[in-house]
Amino acid sequence: MIYDYTVTTGTGEELKLADYKGKVILVVNTATGCGFTPQYEPIEQLYKDYHEKGLEILDIPCNQFGAQAPGTDEEIHEFCTLHYNTTFPQMKKADVNGENELPLYTYLKSQQGFAGFGEGQQAEFMKGFLQKMDPDYEHNSAIKWNFTKFVVDREGKVVARFEPTADMAAVEECIKSLL
Repeated sequence: MIYDYTVTTGTGEELKLADYKGKVILVVNTATGCGFTPQYEPIEQLYKDYHEKGLEILDIPCNQFGAQAPGTDEEIHEFCTLHYNTTFPQMKKADVNGENELPLYTYLKSQQGFAGFGEGQQAEFMKGFLQKMDPDYEHNSAIKWNFTKFVVDREGKVVARFEPTADMAAVEECIKSLL
């Protein structure tokens, strides 16, 4: 269950996900130098609109995709607050795939596997891009890129996975339906 996991905040404190029982949680792996980085803006808007209604956001910076989060935790936080006025908490930079991945991500991927990038120009680009790196990318649950999002309901169930190409309006609708 998601409440069995902990993450480390950007300031080095342990955060028990059990503290979020009864909340809707959006978990997202982020990067400051990615084409999807502007998603910080709608993610911040979600936080502003729904935090008081029970939404928590776990922003977990990750440097595994194109080395697009090269800074320290402090530099990443400074970038996000300066450029996107983020107010939600950021966690310590971590891996989301591989032998050093956060145990939380092992669990999230076991609950919601990869279901495709959808349609559109960004989706087609990602399909072609990943096909070159991992011809079997469609058949494993690995995180494919920055800004993959998981939504957890108030009971701790991982109910949805949204790839970075997903429309943020769909993410919002999912969250709203759970609040």
